[in-house]
Amino acid sequence: MSTSPSSSRALVLGSTSRYRSELLQRLGLPFDVLGPGVDETPLAGETPEALARRLALAKARAVARQRPAAVVIGSDQVADLNGEPLGKPGTHERAVEQLRRMRGQTVVFQTALSVVCHESGFEASELAPVRVRFRDLDDAEIERYLRAEQPYDCAGSAKSEGLGIALLERIDSDDPTALIGLPLIRTCRLLRAAGLRLP
Repeated sequence: MSTSPSSSRALVLGSTSRYRSELLQRLGLPFDVLGPGVDETPLAGETPEALARRLALAKARAVARQRPAAVVIGSDQVADLNGEPLGKPGTHERAVEQLRRMRGQTVVFQTALSVVCHESGFEASELAPVRVRFRDLDDAEIERYLRAEQPYDCAGSAKSEGLGIALLERIDSDDPTALIGLPLIRTCRLLRAAGLRLP
């Protein structure tokens, strides 16, 4: 059985997120991981959707410059609270502040995906928005959750694959892994378009 040049390309995840790496492993494809080293500071007036799209593409392009023959995945997630971007809190205090603001609210987690191959000239991006309704949390619930999960590296302090699911009333999404950080349905679609064969 012949193998086309594009189907034998290496796959690289342009992310240091362990959540994205664990999700990509589900596809059964060998892949390398490279940190993109991209500045994630929002631009003045940039919407959460635009920020997620820009950073996903910037990450994929940055790694593709290092591995021009490979197919590179870049992804980014920004929590969108009424048009305001909420990123990774980084600290306990900022996580408390984020969750207090999100209680009783519907937050859209904008998860952007880009796939780039410099050598073939392939470049494509998609967005997987996930609408999440938070319960009207009290401060004690927020504190217990944060102490248990310490989700300080998660956009909007929300780690739905763990105890964070207890904070929510509803999740609306057409790509069930998007909220964790990598929309696998869209990832499969773009990898096939880039020429990779999936098992």
